[in-house]
Amino acid sequence: MEGRSIVKGTLYLLLTVIGIPGNLTIVTSFIHIACYDHKLLPADTIVSNLASVNLIVVLVRCIPEATAAFGLKQLFDDYGCKIVIFIYRTTRSLSIWLTFLLSGFQCITLAPVTSTWSTIKRQAAKYLSAVIAFLWVLNMSLSTPAILFSISSENNSAGNKHAVNLEYCLVKFPSQTVKLANGALQTSRDVIPIVLMVLASAYILLVLYRHKQQVKGIRSSSKNQGSTIETRAAKAVVTLVTLYVLFFGVDSILWIYTLTVAKTMRTSLISDLRVFFSSLYASVSPIVIIISNRKVHNKLKCVKAKPETMLSEAAS
Repeated sequence: MEGRSIVKGTLYLLLTVIGIPGNLTIVTSFIHIACYDHKLLPADTIVSNLASVNLIVVLVRCIPEATAAFGLKQLFDDYGCKIVIFIYRTTRSLSIWLTFLLSGFQCITLAPVTSTWSTIKRQAAKYLSAVIAFLWVLNMSLSTPAILFSISSENNSAGNKHAVNLEYCLVKFPSQTVKLANGALQTSRDVIPIVLMVLASAYILLVLYRHKQQVKGIRSSSKNQGSTIETRAAKAVVTLVTLYVLFFGVDSILWIYTLTVAKTMRTSLISDLRVFFSSLYASVSPIVIIISNRKVHNKLKCVKAKPETMLSEAAS
């Protein structure tokens, strides 16, 4: 086994080990809150959906990549490749849009308390489920090229042109023009929410700065006072956006390079790097959410406390 394959397999295995438990923790925590506490706020709904989508990303991309790196490359037939790549592209894009949606809701939360903004807040919460459903339909429809052009790596050959090599699957386009058009479509779909979430984060930072200046004198005598819930949530959202923009930047550069290569690359090195950075957010974001989200944090404390309570009762 080559050294590159070992490194690749180890890295994707690490993403899997971190991403699956992390996202599962968030999803189960919010399911418990929804079932027993009945206090699932709009932001909680978005975060739980984001964790669910990221969990799917890890399952359908990191696990196959790790398995292929360790030698089992013939994982799927043509139909399997179409399904896996379609699910990955849909959920990856949904992860971007849900992160933007989260930053947008945070902007609304931090907006001034006026009659207009109060109405907007109520309407946003009312139609949240419809918006999320629309995003699912939109991203599924834009991922249809994966169904049309994905094939098994068994069909790989030196003569294949206009294809993206994923090692265990190929995305084979009929021409370079179709390949570039599909790449432009996918990039545009991702760039739009990225730009919007950056603008939303800039607004959040501006609001936080103004708030800090306003309360600077009031809190001068209590410097150790903790941040408000809104401030902590806003900082967490900005952190998530920063991470996504960073990873997306590297992913986009590699994706553009992949599109400009007419002949299928014999190795999947560039694709491996691109998918690694695009999947990194799905594994890293749960850590940020678990640390910053008090509801998830409290649920974990309750779970940890229950075995200790049972042990102490048994001992007594």
